[in-house]
Amino acid sequence: MAHSNRNSIRARAGAIATASGLLLVLTSTVVLLVPGLRPSLAGQQSAPGVQQEQQTLPPPGQTLKISIEVVNVYAVVKEKNGHLVPDLNKDDFAITEDGVPQTVKYYSKQTDTPLTMGMMVDTSPSQQRVLPVEQEQAKAFLNQVLRPKDLAFVLHFDLEVELLQDFTADLSRLTRAIDETVINGGGQGPMPSTFPGADNIGGTHLYDAVWLAANELLKGEVGRKVLILMTDGEDQGSKEKLASALEAAQRSDVIIYSVEISDQSFYHMQGLGYGGDSVLKKLSDETGGRVVPVKNTQQTALAFQEIARELRTQYMLGYTSTNTKHDGTFRKIRVEVKGGNYKVQARRGYYAPSS
Repeated sequence: MAHSNRNSIRARAGAIATASGLLLVLTSTVVLLVPGLRPSLAGQQSAPGVQQEQQTLPPPGQTLKISIEVVNVYAVVKEKNGHLVPDLNKDDFAITEDGVPQTVKYYSKQTDTPLTMGMMVDTSPSQQRVLPVEQEQAKAFLNQVLRPKDLAFVLHFDLEVELLQDFTADLSRLTRAIDETVINGGGQGPMPSTFPGADNIGGTHLYDAVWLAANELLKGEVGRKVLILMTDGEDQGSKEKLASALEAAQRSDVIIYSVEISDQSFYHMQGLGYGGDSVLKKLSDETGGRVVPVKNTQQTALAFQEIARELRTQYMLGYTSTNTKHDGTFRKIRVEVKGGNYKVQARRGYYAPSS
């Protein structure tokens, strides 16, 4: 077991427990190389998902810097019957930001673009009956999806949020980490919390796990960033709220797919209601992923296969916002396909850069 990784994640968790949770990060800068021009980095702060493209014009004795901020949106397009549509072109798409039409300037198909992915396993008592199936199918999913240039980590959550395997392309290490996931005693009594000062009672720190993965593991990464949640969506005992977990994912430009594996008989026996599906829908729909419900072991395999196909059939669309303010506000995005009766799966907004 990766003890150094576990100690690292606990240290990170303690450090962020006193943070505001509204962190902005530095994203990668793309420098345009133009003959006769010298590239220069301005080092400006921008929001995740917003790339800054810069040029330097060298007039005598001075440097002129031109900055263009590009908003990137990853989209999956389906027909009404659910079949994926893999052959659209840039001109087929229309994007609006806060209702204002935007011009799609950049386009590519993301069949081979590297993935940075987190496998997040719910190991609370409610998953006792379904964990073996989760483990089996999660390993099969990684074997199907991961390519040498991709990176993934494995994290589990119950009373604690623990990193079992840090970023790696080594399938054997990821498989071993998934096998190490075991059911915790959950809410059987007070245990040390991941977050100092948090309520120690409660066995499913889902919101904390999403917040931590987005802020501490993925915020500094670039490109396509995906979290795969294997959970029933019920949260008990998290310090963070659903809204702050979602905001952390949006600020870090993370796509969330939820494999909703629920043992509802567990909640009935405990005299509790089940409402995790609405939580997972919120996290997934807002970030450009979706919820794949699983009712039996056969559906588990199909769920992971569906996600794998979608991750290899994404489009990347880039535009320069007509709203040039650096006000840190949330901007709503809508992506549509022109002249067709299609369903588009894409994130519903982003946080603008802050000056």
